[in-house]
Amino acid sequence: MKSIIVGTAGHIDHGKTALVRALTGIDADRLQEEKRRGITIDLGFAHMELRTPAGEALRLGFVDVPGHERFVRNMLAGVGGIDLVLLVIAADESIKPQTREHFDILQLLGVRRGITVLTKSDAVDAETLDVVRLEVEEFLRGTFLDAPNSIIPVSSLTGAGLDELKQAIIAAAAGTQLRDALALPRLPIDRVFTMKGFGTVVTGTLISGTIRKEDELEVFPAGRRVRVRGIQVHGSSSDQALAGQRTALNLAGASTEDLERGMTLAPPDTLQATQRVDVQLQLLHSAPRPLKDRARVHFHAHTTETVAQAALYGAKEIRPGETSFARLSFADPILLLPQDRFILRQFSPVITIGGGAVIDSAPLARARTKSNALEVLAGDNAEQVLKHRIARRDRRGISLAQLVAESGWPQSRMQSQLAEPLKQKQIIAWNDTLIDASAWNALQTQLIQNVAAFHTKNPLVPGISREELREQLDTTPAMFDALMRDLPQQKKIEIAGDLVRLPGRGVVMKDEEAESKKTIEEAFAAAGLKAPALHDVLAGLKVDKARAQKIVTLLLRDRILVKVSQELVVHRSALEQLRRQLAAYKAKSPKINVGEFKDLTGVSRKYAIPLLEYLDRERVTQRTGDVRTIL
Repeated sequence: MKSIIVGTAGHIDHGKTALVRALTGIDADRLQEEKRRGITIDLGFAHMELRTPAGEALRLGFVDVPGHERFVRNMLAGVGGIDLVLLVIAADESIKPQTREHFDILQLLGVRRGITVLTKSDAVDAETLDVVRLEVEEFLRGTFLDAPNSIIPVSSLTGAGLDELKQAIIAAAAGTQLRDALALPRLPIDRVFTMKGFGTVVTGTLISGTIRKEDELEVFPAGRRVRVRGIQVHGSSSDQALAGQRTALNLAGASTEDLERGMTLAPPDTLQATQRVDVQLQLLHSAPRPLKDRARVHFHAHTTETVAQAALYGAKEIRPGETSFARLSFADPILLLPQDRFILRQFSPVITIGGGAVIDSAPLARARTKSNALEVLAGDNAEQVLKHRIARRDRRGISLAQLVAESGWPQSRMQSQLAEPLKQKQIIAWNDTLIDASAWNALQTQLIQNVAAFHTKNPLVPGISREELREQLDTTPAMFDALMRDLPQQKKIEIAGDLVRLPGRGVVMKDEEAESKKTIEEAFAAAGLKAPALHDVLAGLKVDKARAQKIVTLLLRDRILVKVSQELVVHRSALEQLRRQLAAYKAKSPKINVGEFKDLTGVSRKYAIPLLEYLDRERVTQRTGDVRTIL
């Protein structure tokens, strides 16, 4: 069964609610004040089913909006999700101010199908009706409602013209495009209330995706998690709601105090609310004055309303009728995605001045986006859009989850669009991270150059530490790990423990450095356990202090020298001899004290204590009081 949302639009008291009631039998005015005053104040809802000529069922959800200028903000909360509009014009009044404003809003929101309904046709004679029809035809000329036989006179009182209107709705519905039920679900909330025996209920038009019973959803921008306990679609219980349907959800996990109109339900941990968006906006020809750069405006999208600042790209102002790229900044976060339509109203006095479409709901914060990039993002080439989103992240890449949050596309669509660029190696994928090929190649080149530069600057150090190398690169830990896996496979670098070096590259010593290394090693080897002070050995070398320290570091790293304590460095051969001595001593006695250790090794207490503590740490001995057990 095809489901579409039909919205009303038009001036106050032109019969929108009466028309919906005549079509559906449902009074969309639900508030007592609306019934008392005889005007629609807030959104009203109704539903019905029709049969197409082929006998197929067509489910219609009606959104009845207020026509009074004071309630245009309520009207905007209702028309964001409609597929087809009934532009209602009273035959006894013709075109009025809110007729024009509502029609401007419909065009700015991208509504492309509708029917013009001349209500109260029973209140005028045939000649007047013809005159009004001509006025309306002139008003609609060149617009999406400019079509032959698309103006239908009706009388909600007598029922005249209603059958013809129903047939026109069926015909118009046949051309409406079904919303994507496989996309990520989003339900902008337009009503919140408590139903006895059920608890918290929210309603809205499901603008994309599918919601099922027991689904977990996130409330944006609040971040609260809720669970769907029950679903009604167009007033009937259902196990699921599909895109394009009027939907009521019974929620667990939130009270009416936690929810309000303007919030949006969407999958948890998938999308992100934003406080800035890049947009393409159009200023209406009827706007009273130009829109200046950095002007404050009222922003409306779906059921959300907030204040925004409009920073224009490449212009100090735009005049009525002109179009421009702009960045809108919000006081509070909103869940928006590319292609979402919006309306701008002047800050004061509050009148509709323009609108447009979101191009990028996750613009990079460092700088304004260039116009040519905005044109790519505004285009309809999905592959080019995704390639740009990846390329603009440069050497840091972007995760698949981030790409889903930026675009609002499910992973399946993302993978389909990226299949060819991945095959052509235009995009490189590592686990769930994607990077532009040119950025990846530049990152590889920079890493290799940094390692080579380190070797040149530090010939006595066998390689650069991974952490130091990572800090030099403007990339993410995930991309760095990818480099550490890929480059060794290409034999462009080698990894030894924590050190990274060029293939075959080790320590490069000059003659005096090699001689100094030999001198240090021989001095400590000859001294045995009675090792000399390190600074005394280094003082006699031909190299400077810095290079001497690096040579010592090499000897310690290769465990030719062993640091027994802060003050004592011993040659490994002496320690190996000590282990043999202790093994032989253990055959006579499993325990040894400090005095016996001094007698065994011939060293003074100055050497004995740090050597014994070293042996304890190495688990060669175990101290108990003043005695060690030889392990």
